[in-house]
Amino acid sequence: MALSCCLLAGARAAASPSLSSSPAALVRGRRHRQPAVVSGPLPLPLPLPTAQRWRRGLRFCCASSSSSPPPPPVPPEEPTEYELLDTTGNCDPLCSVDEVSSQYFEANYKPKNDLLKALTIFATALAGAAAINHSWVAANQDIAMVLVFAIGYAGIIFEESLAFNKSGVGLLMAVCLWVIRSIGAPSTDVAVQELSQTTSEVSEIVFFLLGAMTIVEIVDAHQGFKLVTDNISTRNSKTLLWVIGIVTFFLSSVLDNLTSTIVMVSLLRKLVPPSEYRKLLGAVVVIAANAGGAWTPIGDVTTTMLWIHGQITTLKIMQGLFIPSVVSLAVPLALMSLTSEAKGPSQKSSSLLSSEQMAPRGQLVLAVGVGALVFVPVFKALTGLPPFMGMLLGLGILWILTDAIHYGDSERQRLKVPQALSRIDTQGILFFLGILLSVGSLESAGILRQLANYLDANIPNADLIASALGVASAIIDNVPLVAATMGMYDLTSFPQDSDFWQLVAFCAGTGGSMLIIGSAAGVAFMGMEKVDFFWYFRKVSGFALAGYAAGIISYLAAQNLHLSLPTSLAEIPFIPGS
Repeated sequence: MALSCCLLAGARAAASPSLSSSPAALVRGRRHRQPAVVSGPLPLPLPLPTAQRWRRGLRFCCASSSSSPPPPPVPPEEPTEYELLDTTGNCDPLCSVDEVSSQYFEANYKPKNDLLKALTIFATALAGAAAINHSWVAANQDIAMVLVFAIGYAGIIFEESLAFNKSGVGLLMAVCLWVIRSIGAPSTDVAVQELSQTTSEVSEIVFFLLGAMTIVEIVDAHQGFKLVTDNISTRNSKTLLWVIGIVTFFLSSVLDNLTSTIVMVSLLRKLVPPSEYRKLLGAVVVIAANAGGAWTPIGDVTTTMLWIHGQITTLKIMQGLFIPSVVSLAVPLALMSLTSEAKGPSQKSSSLLSSEQMAPRGQLVLAVGVGALVFVPVFKALTGLPPFMGMLLGLGILWILTDAIHYGDSERQRLKVPQALSRIDTQGILFFLGILLSVGSLESAGILRQLANYLDANIPNADLIASALGVASAIIDNVPLVAATMGMYDLTSFPQDSDFWQLVAFCAGTGGSMLIIGSAAGVAFMGMEKVDFFWYFRKVSGFALAGYAAGIISYLAAQNLHLSLPTSLAEIPFIPGS
């Protein structure tokens, strides 16, 4: 009898709209619904919303048939991610997340400059049509390669406007350039040999960056940098300005400028509330990260490129560029300290810093990770092998160490190397790969040598060429600029550790601070803090330019007066001749 009552009430509930649930509730129910178990004959299958109402009425009836008093009303559930999909009730309960997301995307998507996109695609199509014309490319190889490189580089510069990822553009440009080179070369075998040599050189940089970024990611996952950030206790606005700059300067010399910027900006979010003052501190991080990465071979990707290819050595670059790098940071800091934005209110300690806990064996991972990075030049000096082998050695040791530390604990998988590999900036590495392969094709075709001869004829002063390179790096990415310079001038033109190569390393590293888009550190800061390009241009570019000019002047003065970092300091922890 009770079962018949329940079945009857369930049928009534199915027909009664008053018991129907809201769309949001039904969408929530899809996640937590459990199969109902009922003994006895079941009614015919009903559509899903009706069946849900029938089961709801069934539960209601069975609860009412008992002698116990009715249960108290159930409080409304906390909003979940499903309720965010549709708050109007217009969406069908069975609509998928993808459909709702697509509707939201279509309603809110604002296309970028379609005319600029169309022109870019049209120009690319013309370049492709010209490349198909085998005879024309063979007779005009230089023009075809310069045209493709210009179109590809424009796509990289206007990445935001065109909504084309620069990594994809760089890879496409590299393949097209080498196809043209294979057509214009004396034979395909010659082009293949040139490509093999270029790939061998480029792969050293790619493997080096892959290993370095993975090591830094593992240390960061263990909250290893908390040891550094916990020691920043001052809350005086001007003092904090200098402390942030100095800490970032030396942190960037051991890590890279991009990673140092991410770590320090994350720290600023916990120390300082959103304000004009925090933006200024973030700008200090960008300037300090670029300056700190210029005087060590592992601090910036451009100095790493010069070091791997033999243009600079560890001891000489540290001796020659330490003082100019300090000057390029000290001058902007001194000028910023005089501004009204630097006189921000004193900040109170944030509870977020104390709430973060270092992962198990975090100090050990920090010591091994930083030691692996610092050991790379030592490994190169001891064995004579390329630096990327030392970096892979450190990564392998850290990999085995973290596997042993976190063995058998499923909750610590994110602390292991496989998870770290999924979080590193892979598209950035592919961007470097595409750019370096593209520049290598121009070098193989002799185009960069022709450009070098033109510059030598019109700008006979090598210092002016290097200084102009730094100014250009504020607008154009410094990686292709340095790669092109390495192709334009070989070691016969400027020997190893010459003033030209040291000045190129300094200018390419610090010149990008003049504009927020001029360096990877600036782009990261712009994305993390949503800083406007023109805000940085008005508030910071003048200070960065003053530091850049002062650094060049100090370098030239130090070379004329034979001033440099003492050898005893430069040898710690590096070995001379590396």
